[in-house]
Amino acid sequence: MIRLLVVDDSPLMRRLLGNVFSAEGDFELAFARDGVEALGQLAAFKPDVITLDIQMPGMDGLTCLDRIMLEQPCPVVMVSSLTTEGADATLKAINLGAVDFIAKPNRAVSLEIETLAPILVEKVRAASRARPPGTLRLADRVRLRSGLDLKPLRVSRKPLRPPPTASKFRKVDARVHNLVLVGASTGGPPALDAVLSRLPPDFPWPLVVAQHMPGSFTGPLARRLDKLCALNVVEVTRPMPLESGTVYIGKGDADVIVGMRPDGPVVLAAPSLPEHRWHPSVDRLVDSAMQHFSPAGLVGVLMTGMGSDGAQAMARLRELGGRTIAESEESAVVWGMPGELVRRGGAEIVAPLERIADRVIDMVGLP
Repeated sequence: MIRLLVVDDSPLMRRLLGNVFSAEGDFELAFARDGVEALGQLAAFKPDVITLDIQMPGMDGLTCLDRIMLEQPCPVVMVSSLTTEGADATLKAINLGAVDFIAKPNRAVSLEIETLAPILVEKVRAASRARPPGTLRLADRVRLRSGLDLKPLRVSRKPLRPPPTASKFRKVDARVHNLVLVGASTGGPPALDAVLSRLPPDFPWPLVVAQHMPGSFTGPLARRLDKLCALNVVEVTRPMPLESGTVYIGKGDADVIVGMRPDGPVVLAAPSLPEHRWHPSVDRLVDSAMQHFSPAGLVGVLMTGMGSDGAQAMARLRELGGRTIAESEESAVVWGMPGELVRRGGAEIVAPLERIADRVIDMVGLP
């Protein structure tokens, strides 16, 4: 049985979520109306996973999450609105240690819950098997247990590199012939932080990222990464020429693909296709790149996420002479996507998260 704690101030939401998970037959449920009640349930109920609303009176979801990660780290799935404010708060929550998030629909949730139920269950099941890093907030946990005062709530970290120079904003006119393709899902935003923030400002290739997210979330994600990285990071909202040293974040609720124009290769958002379940689709991104680039000029990186998106296309890329990297099980929050690439024999290198940037740098030929 999976012990699930549902934390939401809305009686309707608690009832709807309770019905969804009770119907599965392998969930043991407990409920809390706010952050204070949730903290009280940690020791008594010992949940395997928590769904946590962000907007609650009294102790809100971010404050509650902060305390959970300090007192009794546990996989947490945030329940967020599809607004810009909801996206910013969700990214802060993921940075604090949340494994994943569930986006509330724009319409009344009671009308959408039947459609959402399979995704809700899949996300919570995957989260229950996730392994939050043992080092997450370790220093703060030690201070708390020692009875020392904690610093104010921190929702971002400093970049791991010196502040970018003016070269971050340079324009490169030369036609690019090489490309790095990155795919991620559950646990992806902090993984992207860790990899992209380690790339130097003179990184010579463009990078295109397919991170499974709603459309209202990828803009805030790109802006956040742009502040952390020496490279220029942009969201793909229109056809954009591929430029060396730029990171392109695919817009959510659509697919991100590579195309070709007379003046060179471009990246653009495309309507999602039903044959791909998650969007932006990593498989579709890689397939589109192989139509316009030599496989030998492509590097594919597949990181944490549930399911298998990206594994089929990156395995084919490797067969055709491309380079591929899969995040290792030891660091992945959910070893679904990269694990499937490994099982298919399509991973040239399997590396923990903290070594992926170094492997990418080696592959593109930087000294």
